[in-house]
Amino acid sequence: MDNAAPLRILLSRETLVKLEAQLGQVLGTHAHELIAFDDPRARLADVAFVSRDVTGLSTKHKVLPATQQAYDAMRKAPGLRWAHIHSAGADRPVYQELMRRGVQVSTSSGANAPVVAQTALLGLLALARHWPRLLAAQRERRWAPLIASGLPRDLQGQTAVVVGWGPVGRELARLLQALGLEVVVVRRHEPPAPAQFRMVAHTRLHEVLPKADWLLLACPLTEETRGLIGAAELALLPPHCGLVNVSRGEVIAELALVEALRAQRLAGAYLDVFAQEPLPEDSPLWTLPNAIVTPHSAGFSDGNEQRVARMFLDNLGRSLRGEPLVNAAGSAQQV
Repeated sequence: MDNAAPLRILLSRETLVKLEAQLGQVLGTHAHELIAFDDPRARLADVAFVSRDVTGLSTKHKVLPATQQAYDAMRKAPGLRWAHIHSAGADRPVYQELMRRGVQVSTSSGANAPVVAQTALLGLLALARHWPRLLAAQRERRWAPLIASGLPRDLQGQTAVVVGWGPVGRELARLLQALGLEVVVVRRHEPPAPAQFRMVAHTRLHEVLPKADWLLLACPLTEETRGLIGAAELALLPPHCGLVNVSRGEVIAELALVEALRAQRLAGAYLDVFAQEPLPEDSPLWTLPNAIVTPHSAGFSDGNEQRVARMFLDNLGRSLRGEPLVNAAGSAQQV
């Protein structure tokens, strides 16, 4: 990177204040300008950092005005060559558009992986221990011991099929094994497996679904994974199987999932992501007794902001040194 030309970095006003000193340390003597997304000079930006506060409560499907302003600023910056984003995936339309334009996009994959894995495990345990049934009884002030309504199955020895071998999938597999489950990992390739896990290629997904007590989705959204779990795949799962999705809503055919849950061809589902977000008020998923839904919040925790900032600062240093960026979108992903 040319040391004489000032490097113009686009970021939120809040993040500008928080990271100004750290950016100065990374950039050293390199001339630079920090520019807020709402600054008229935003069109001059070379680099953008999309922190969590930029997207706020916006979703991929419903973009609020403040977020739209930031997206438009990146779109209108002809010299923008790199954007680092807070999310683990780069499937939002604006990032896809930037990449088609030749802008390099790097993600924060791994920053919230332990939190997401813990939430996925929470969903599995809630379903395994019949928590929805117990909470319904609590709301009705009804004493309903599980001995009278069906004993939960022991988790030890059950089979969990984990789709995806990125940071979330790896941590989730570790936690599941610690609880005594047999873990089968489905991913794009079928490399030599760690001794404690069985791994199969995604082309063999249909072979392992009939053996699943739990199906946990932790894969990125790609052309290969879009609609990966449809009616045919759901039909292969045993009726006692539970499903957990902390990847992307588009990985599942949502209408087929609703029908499987209604017909009790699937024991239950914990869903944090949906085909349309926010989840429409008329979605039957809100009221199905065997479904737990949360508003795309599996990865939220108070430590994420600092972890994402460290990833951006590390990549900024790499960029200055001419080194490859970590988590560059479009590179080989752990599917």
